[in-house]
Amino acid sequence: MPSGVLVVSELDQEGINSTTRELLAVGRRLADQLGEELSAAVMAGSASDLAQTLFSHGADKVYAVSHDLLQEYQADLQLAALEKVCSEASPNIILIGRTLIGREIAPRLAFRLGVGLAQDCLEVRIDDDGRLVANRPVYGGSCMASVTCMGSPQIAAIRPKVYEPLEPDASRSGETVDVSVELDPSMAKVKVVQVVKEESEGIKLEDANIVISGGRGLGGPEPFKQLEAVAGILGAGVGASRAAVDSGWVPYSWQVGLTGKTITPELYITVGISGASQHMAGCSGSKVIVAINKDADANIFKEARYGVVGDWEKILPSFTEAVRELINS
Repeated sequence: MPSGVLVVSELDQEGINSTTRELLAVGRRLADQLGEELSAAVMAGSASDLAQTLFSHGADKVYAVSHDLLQEYQADLQLAALEKVCSEASPNIILIGRTLIGREIAPRLAFRLGVGLAQDCLEVRIDDDGRLVANRPVYGGSCMASVTCMGSPQIAAIRPKVYEPLEPDASRSGETVDVSVELDPSMAKVKVVQVVKEESEGIKLEDANIVISGGRGLGGPEPFKQLEAVAGILGAGVGASRAAVDSGWVPYSWQVGLTGKTITPELYITVGISGASQHMAGCSGSKVIVAINKDADANIFKEARYGVVGDWEKILPSFTEAVRELINS
């Protein structure tokens, strides 16, 4: 009989990444509601070394798969290891982050387990029948749908930055289960021939407490230098709408929206962005939205707490000077 909630861990250069910590927070809540155990699966060269971090963020049990071939991410090998964990753990619910890795792993795991997948979830909860219910955007983010997972296990891919991680508790401990898996290089259907790292300056967009973004209304790439100047004063990240990215004004890594990055800053300032549903899908978690747009009927004003109707070229310099004076006072 399937039981418990299983979080699929992801790693970065520092170990367990922030998305995994967010999943552990929501997984802890779901497990407590069901009266079941919260487990985490971690696959790495030396996975057992990462268990304590997972315990401190809410896990009761860690399924650790250690193998030399898991030192670097490779989808086919990770999937084989994860399938073995699911076989041993027999979870009721599986939570995966909808990251670049999660988008690749989640549907393939669901197929192998013979169940459906709730994709791009903004909220998950347990209904009166003990089933997992997920809220997810549909029609380009213009509507929300509630879907129920009817198969077993129930799998949900959750959008990053929609849940806050728990405060780590170093005193927590749990059980580590070492899972052995037979892996061979021939199992990998894709070979990584080159890794190109994009050097980024300033604050990472997804982690910024303040973000200022520009859109089609800026008219070209040069105005983004003004946004960068404001960002420098505020200690903010700089983003853009898809229209600005598609026009080649700024790199794709700046894009906020349904097909870009999801952000949840305390303050989100938009300049020349109309507020299409696809863009709002990536910033709806912002605590306060401030909009500058010359079109009084722009959709962005429906979402913004504060708005200025007018020419950004006249408004932004005054705004920048006012911010500078406030910071220096």
